[in-house]
Amino acid sequence: MIDYVKALHIIFVVCWFAALFYMPRLLIYNTEAAAKQEPERSILSTQFKIMQRRLWYGISWPAMVLTYIFGFWTSFMNFSFYYTQAWFYLKLAFVFALTLYHLYTHILFKRQQKDIFTWTSMRLRLWNEIATLLLFIIVFLVVLKQNNSWVWGGLGVILLGATLYIATLIYKRSRENDLKKQAQQTPQIPQVAQTNTTPPPPAPPSIP
Repeated sequence: MIDYVKALHIIFVVCWFAALFYMPRLLIYNTEAAAKQEPERSILSTQFKIMQRRLWYGISWPAMVLTYIFGFWTSFMNFSFYYTQAWFYLKLAFVFALTLYHLYTHILFKRQQKDIFTWTSMRLRLWNEIATLLLFIIVFLVVLKQNNSWVWGGLGVILLGATLYIATLIYKRSRENDLKKQAQQTPQIPQVAQTNTTPPPPAPPSIP
């Protein structure tokens, strides 16, 4: 029985993380779409808002709730093992941090549904990497279950965070360069000199 419950817990953890990885991307795309001209801006924004609502209410929230249900169910079925381990309490702390991440992403989602953009796309990209860090921490805690590996694990998380930050900056610069090249390659429409099309005044009548 416990294996089935544990399997369901893992499945909904995967679904939850998938939603948390994709939702900030939709927030980024919608933020960048807000800077475009009409009618492209309205078309993209409407589509992104629909995708956000379906992802958030159809996958993310249900997956989080079911992750908690099957997670605590699994731990209670082997209470004497899980609740006597230090790594398990540390894992719960990071799961709580992931829940706070989820809740603040919900705030960002609700703002964009009202066309309120308080974060830049670069800030949202950095925000997106926090879920990646939490995923690495939680998985390594569950797999290793060794108290003496926390120091190396902490150093690994710091190194991973620095790598993700540098990769985000490189992507930003690459994207800016691509946009500049596109702007330079866009052909300029020559302006036609305006000519005076007003007909000349009629000649005065000749005097006999």
